[in-house]
Amino acid sequence: MSAPGGEVYRIDWLPGTDVLHGTCHCGAEHTGDDPVGMWEWMLAHPDGHLPPEGGTAR
Repeated sequence: MSAPGGEVYRIDWLPGTDVLHGTCHCGAEHTGDDPVGMWEWMLAHPDGHLPPEGGTAR
């Protein structure tokens, strides 16, 4: 999914599991088994998650 500002949000399903792996446009990553919770985490940017070491939240 791409937002109007060009940000890319990605959620991948880990085959053989019920686990979803999300990557925010800032580089932060999150795993979980609830699709709604995953999107809430993604769209709460920058509240609720931090980018990887050395990165900056936009």
